[in-house]
Parts: sequence; structure tokens; C-alpha cells
Amino acid sequence: MVSMDNVSHKRADLERCPPGSHGRDVPLFHLAVALRIRFTKGGKLNDLDEAITLLREVLELRPSGHRARPSSLQELALCLLNRYDSQGAVADVEEAVTFARAALELRPPGHPDRAVSLFDLACNLWRRFKKHARMYDLEEALELHRAALKLRSYGHPNRSSSLQEVSLCLLNRYESQGAVADLEEAVAFGRAALELRLPGHPHRAVSLYGLACNLWKRFRIHARMYDLEEAIELHRAALKLRPSGHPNRSLSLRGLAFCLSDRYDSQGAVADLEEAVTLAHAALELCPPGHPHHGLSVNRLTVYIRKGFQQRSLLHDLEDPVGLRRAALELLPSGHPDRPSLLRSLVVCLLDRYDNQGVVGDLEEATTLRRAALDLCPPSHPSRASSLHELAQCLEKHFRHQSIAADLNEAIALEQEALQLLTPGDPSYDVSRRCLMTYLQIKSCPRVPISPPSAPDDSYFDTKQVVRGFALETLKMMPTRLVHAHTGVLCNRDAQISHFMASQQFSQLLSSCRTSTPDQYTKLIHTTISGYFQFVTFSHRWGVEEPLLRDIQGRSIYGMSTEGGFGKLQAFCLRAWEQDYLWAWSDTCCIDKDSSAELQEAIGSMFAWYRRSALTIVYLHDVANTGSFRNSEWFTRGWTLQELLAPKTVLFYTQDWSLYKNHVGSNHKDNINVIEELKWATGIEPPFLTEFSPGMDDARSRLQWASLRHTARPEDIAYSLFGIFDLHLPVLYGECAEKALGRLLLEIISLSRDISVLDWVGEASQFHSCFPAYITSYQTPPFTLSPDTEEQSQRMSLQPSFSEALRKLYRSLTESPLPECINRRLTLPCITHGVTEIRLKGKEPLAPTYKYKILASGLRPLEIRLPEKLEDAAMKQGALQLVRPWHPKLLSPSDELDATNEKRLLSILGRPFNALLLIQLPHNEYKRIASSTLIVAEPVDSGSVLGSKVRTLNIV
Repeated sequence: MVSMDNVSHKRADLERCPPGSHGRDVPLFHLAVALRIRFTKGGKLNDLDEAITLLREVLELRPSGHRARPSSLQELALCLLNRYDSQGAVADVEEAVTFARAALELRPPGHPDRAVSLFDLACNLWRRFKKHARMYDLEEALELHRAALKLRSYGHPNRSSSLQEVSLCLLNRYESQGAVADLEEAVAFGRAALELRLPGHPHRAVSLYGLACNLWKRFRIHARMYDLEEAIELHRAALKLRPSGHPNRSLSLRGLAFCLSDRYDSQGAVADLEEAVTLAHAALELCPPGHPHHGLSVNRLTVYIRKGFQQRSLLHDLEDPVGLRRAALELLPSGHPDRPSLLRSLVVCLLDRYDNQGVVGDLEEATTLRRAALDLCPPSHPSRASSLHELAQCLEKHFRHQSIAADLNEAIALEQEALQLLTPGDPSYDVSRRCLMTYLQIKSCPRVPISPPSAPDDSYFDTKQVVRGFALETLKMMPTRLVHAHTGVLCNRDAQISHFMASQQFSQLLSSCRTSTPDQYTKLIHTTISGYFQFVTFSHRWGVEEPLLRDIQGRSIYGMSTEGGFGKLQAFCLRAWEQDYLWAWSDTCCIDKDSSAELQEAIGSMFAWYRRSALTIVYLHDVANTGSFRNSEWFTRGWTLQELLAPKTVLFYTQDWSLYKNHVGSNHKDNINVIEELKWATGIEPPFLTEFSPGMDDARSRLQWASLRHTARPEDIAYSLFGIFDLHLPVLYGECAEKALGRLLLEIISLSRDISVLDWVGEASQFHSCFPAYITSYQTPPFTLSPDTEEQSQRMSLQPSFSEALRKLYRSLTESPLPECINRRLTLPCITHGVTEIRLKGKEPLAPTYKYKILASGLRPLEIRLPEKLEDAAMKQGALQLVRPWHPKLLSPSDELDATNEKRLLSILGRPFNALLLIQLPHNEYKRIASSTLIVAEPVDSGSVLGSKVRTLNIV
């Protein structure tokens, strides 16, 4: 344990090494470490701030190349992360990631502390993921944790930590993306970590708790009781290891309570529910007001107690929900999004108690709270009608208790206002109407006893609000506006909800919910809403006079002209209706293009909308009923690429709105002949056409698909690819197409490190010399070897004396960093070949290109063609480099480089390759010189391969 005396001792050591003295960095570093450790014991931020200041000074004294620099970077990253955990400053976690990454770069493969750096950087990235929810942080963290795990083989003391962190990352990815395989793997890794943390291990409780949570989540998916039983057993074991005073005891109490409540729901054992209540009480005592988990603890306890009340109608069980909800309400400020639901929940408890005990104070408090809830629902709020009705009910109860005429008059006024907000035929309209009639009868015949209305008041409105909430959540994943295919009217989300709540499906859902079990309830609501709001998307070549939002807003499209785009929109909606879908979306009229914010959101969501659509209808205006669509203009447009790839289900319609090829199925993507035609028309292989996944795999192929397409606005060619690459970048209309494409390529390299995007021919971009100015530069197919050349490279001889040189080259290649692009500066590992001689052979007569002959170290002489003549500075020896971009994945590393692998490596490196021509600039930077054709370079022989230089260059 580091005490204050130890810090004082380290400070005294530092005072003996004043600024400027040799070796001052050592006592600085030791004092910083002592201060950080003291912070972990006492929590004083002053210690941590001073440690960070000292470590920054240490870094200045340990410049690049200093053997202790990595440990200084690592310690500074740890201090910054500790400060982020205490204060939440995003700048600290960002800087922690930067320093941890720098430490890792200084600990290449083979370094004894590389696993520590891999592990720490992964933990920092995970923290950043938890802050920003950016999946690429989580993906990289998972990749780094797996790499650290490989270095921590069986028997390594920290293997269990890596197993535990891999399990946690997989669980987070499952929670973000829902892939059950991730959860299964998380369970496996969590179990492996627990097996290494035997009884007595200091972190056994963490593994017990983590595995229990994973098993509980798996139970939630598959409902297998053995998962839940094991989770309960593990939570109990973890709780024993987290006695009173342990900082994580409340987590174990809540986790065990969750599991017991679920077992009660499945098996009905009251003892489980009673124990859940006891555990939740204990958890709440450990999370007093102000604790970050206080609200969650209050909520869970009230849920469990409420279950007990509903099960057994025991009044003493109801006292706690009222008190707890009051306490929780005091913690929520005005305007908090959870305040309305908590108000409603407290009111329900108070009215339950009033109905059982008749205490008028409960009724008066419930009335006051319902007034507060109504104040949170302005006239346009979707819940205002139900809030008006609920307050009216409280006032009517109060009138029956004390006969105050003002209460009854206000209840009548409230129900009348509610009816103005509801639509005849809506079940809630009938409820309010019956209640109003009852109140009016009471007022007109005060001496005639009137029984309360028999409507399913509170429970009905509870269900209605739950359904409305589900519907709103579903609609958030869909376009903001949809055309109602039956009426032809454009509907916003409020109108869509109104259509649903007036539908037969809604009435049937309410009826079914009253008789369903809790497990069936949620599934039933989700299934009904998802089915009702299925929508069809439209893909077509824009023409003149396309209808815009302002043209159709507030009108039915079926009553408008059939000329131009209006007739096309009508036909699309009719086909959607014909296919038995209620909702339709067209990019021409369902987006407010005058709103830059809405346009930005729409472009960012477009791929997801087409992916989620039940059907995409493609209209080919230039294809006759009996013709082929191969030459349709639709295949030349930029935006239609994602409209082809994203949907699972597509139907093509020809000029007269007949199904293409008289297709009889529900999906043209299931038709083998159509898929073959699509392959011919687009150059895209069938697996991508039928099962496309957005992302950056095969980045070069995706760019090639788009290279033959064009858009009305040049910058749109880049924006139309954002969804295909699963990227979320700002849309900046007015920027040049060159910059838009540059931003796209920069993001692809930054996230995927894919160097295949450097494989292009044409004019270089002003954005970055390694990027093309136009997407058409990707039309040239990637360089591939001919069979003869491949066979020749495989016959390259390997002499016994070459083995050591080959091993050295192999280590250099495998230890190369990943390509990285930051601030438009590309850090590129590559095999370099200095140009020793370059001669101009002439200018091409038919094209503005210049032919040069080049001699470069280790390469056979070659000719290149450039669009511009080289300047005199480039002709000087040593100014140019021919380079082979490198990525470690180009090799398949094995633990040992045996004779077979040596021959394979020599064969790979002996092949011709597509080279980049670079010119050196000041400050050790390089710039790419664009070529008019592929630059194909070939090593001279095996000796030249072994003499290859592996370098990492900075290219601007």
C-alpha cells in the first residue's frame, strides 16, 4: 500500500534532482505513480491532476527513441482514464486513447509488454464506445483484446482478465446489434474466465457476476430455465464475495433480484418474488438519493412490490410503492422525460389504496398529480386526451365523496375537451363519451344513484399508452412521412398513429392484450404494430415535374393530375396497395428538401429505410413490356445503386406498369434469370445482389460498382455511397465532388485500413494525392497476375543462405503498423524501391500523356505513362520512389517460418505488383504522382526481393 509517507519520500527524491539534472525523469515518474495509487485509495483529484502534470513533464524528458517512453505513455493514459472515470471529461478519454495507441506502436510484436498495451488500449476504446456508442471503437477494442489474449496463453497470470474483457465486448456488441452468436461467445469466454479464477482469486466475483448476467440475457432470448437457474446460483455466489461495504454489492443484489423476478414470472413461486423485494430493498439502501443508480433501484423495487400487490392484494405491500414513487419523483426535475410516467405510476398506486381504504387524502393527492401530468401534455401532445379523461375520473370520484359541484362541472368540461381530440370510431372516443354521459346524468338527476361507467378505464388507458409507445418507437426507425396508400394522403407520424388507433387491428390488439400473459403481451403488441406499419419504397429515374412535398401536402394524390411524375406516384401507390401494403414512401415528395436538417437525416437514413422496407418497387420508364432492362437508364444513376442493394425484396415494373418478365412471384431477387441479367447490367456478383451487407469489406469492388454511375449534383455520387459503406458523414451541399469523395475515402481508410482504395488510375485529387479526383478512376479493374506470371513467381529459387535474410524481411513485414489516415495525412507501410534513373521517351500523339522509362533498385526496367510532364526536381536521383503498399493481412503469419512458408513468402514477394510513384517533399513527407495507366513493377530476382526495404511513409 502506498501511504502519504511514500508520496513524501518520492517527492524528496525529486527535490534531490532539480530541473536540468541528469536522470530527473525517473523520480518524476515514480512520484506520479505514487500519486496515482494514492488517488485510487483516497479519491483526491488533486493527486491525479498532479500526477498527470508530472507525467507530461516526464514525456518531454523521454523523447522519441527513449527506452522508457512507452511506460510513460502507458502511465499517462491510465491517469487520464482515471480522471475521465471521476469527472467524465471527454477530452481525457480521447487523450488516453491517443497515448495508449502511441505506447502500443512502441511495443511491436515480440515486445514483452505488448499484451499490456493491447489490453489497455482496448479498455480505453471500450470506455469511448460507452460514451459515444460508435461501433468502430467497440470493434477495434474487441480485435485488440483478442490479440492480447493470443499473447496470454494458458498459464499466463492475466489470461483471465483478457477472457473477461472479450466477453464484455461481445456482450456489448450483442446489445447493440442483436447477433445471438455474440452472446453465445460471450457466455463461452465468461465461463473460461471463471474457470481460471478459482475460489480465493481476487476477481472471482467479477467473473461470477459477468457470467450470470450473460446467462440471464440468454434466458431472455431462449427462455431455457437451466440458464436462469445457473444465473441465480452464480449471482448468489458473487453476492457472498461482495459482503456489506463492498462497492459492487448493490449490482449483485439487483442482478439476483432480476433473475428471481423472472423465475417468479415463469413458475409463480411467491417466495422468489418476496426475496426479490428483500434484495431490491437492500440495493436501494446502498444507493441513496444522489447515487447514479438510485432511480433504477427505486424503479425495480416498486415493480416487484406492485407485482406482489397484483398477485395477493395485500395492502401492506402497497405502502412502499407510494412512498418510493414519491421519493423518486422528488429527484426528477421538471421537464425530465421520465417524470410523466412516474407521475402516472404514483397516481395508480394512490387510487388503488383509495379504492381499498377510502382515505380521501390519497384521492386528493392523485387529483393534484393528474393535474401536473396534464400540464406536461400541451394541446398537440398525443397523450393529452387520455390525461384529460384520467383527471376527469379523479374529479368524478371526488364529487361522489364530497358532492362539490365544481368537481363535477370540471370533469364534464375535461371529457368534452377530450372528445374534441378523439376521432369517432376510436375506442377511447367511446370511453370518454360514455363517461361524459354518466357525468351529465349525475348533474341532471343528482338524487338518482348512478353506478360508475363500466368502461375498462385505467387498465384500458394503460394498455393504450403502452401500445402508443410501441408504435412511436417503431416509427422512429421509419421515414418521417408516408403516403397512406388507400387514401393517397401524406401522413406524418401523428397521423400514422391516428390511423392505427382507429383501425380494426388496434381494436383486436386491445382485446387480445386483456387475455394475454405477460410473456405474450409484448410479443403480441410488437407483431401487430410491425405488421401494420410495413411500408413500400419507390425507386425510379427522376423526370420533369416530379411532385414535391408542398405539391401533395394536405391533398389526396388520387384526386390530382395524372401528368408527369404525379401519374407515376399514383401508379406506385396503387401497386403498393395491390401488393396489400398500407404505407408507401417516395423520395420525391416525402422529404422536405427545403429543410437542410431533414435532408441530412434522410440521406443518412436512406439505406436503412430501403433495407427495412417490406418491398421496393422499381419503375423502369424506358423498358418496354417485352424488352430487356439491361440498357435502362436506371442502372446509370448513382442513388439507384443502394436502392438495388439495400432491399431484401424488389419488384421491377416496366413502362406500362407490368411486372418485368411477367414475374409471378413476390420478389425478383428470387428469380435466377433476373439475377443473371442484373449481374450483366451492373457488374455485381449475385451474392451481393441477394444478400448484401453494408460495410467496408470489398471496398474496391464497391467503388467500382459506382464508378460508371452519375448523379445530377456531382457531390451526390459520394453521398449515395454512405449507406453502402455503413458510414455516417455530414452532407455538405455546395462542396465540390472531389472533396466529398475525398472525405468518403478518408473515412474508409481511417476505419478499415483498406489499401485497395489506392488502386486507381487517373487524375489525383486536391484533397489528397493518394485519392482520385473522380470516382470514374475506379473503372479500371484491379491488377491481377496472368497464369504464366504466377507460375513463374512460384518457381523463384531459394538458396539456403537466403533463409536468415528472408526471416528478417518477414519480421519487418509482420511488425509493420497498420495503414492510417489522420488529418489528411496517410501513414502507409510499404516496400520501397528508390528510382535510380528516369528518362522521358516522348509524348503520346493521340493523348496528353508522357511516356517515361524508369530504373529502380531491385526492379526490372519499366515504362509508365503520366498525364503531366515531370518537373525538373522529380528527375533528380533520389527524388522518386516506387512503392508497394503493404498491409499485414497480405501475409498469413504462422508461428514458424518453415521451408514451405519461406517458399510461399518468396513467391508472393516475387510477383509483379501494382506500384505507386511517390515524390519526396520537405519534412520527410511524400506525394503521389498520378499515372495514366497501372504501374506494374516486377522484382528482378530472389536476391532483390531479400534486399527489399520496408518503410512507413507519410503521404499528403
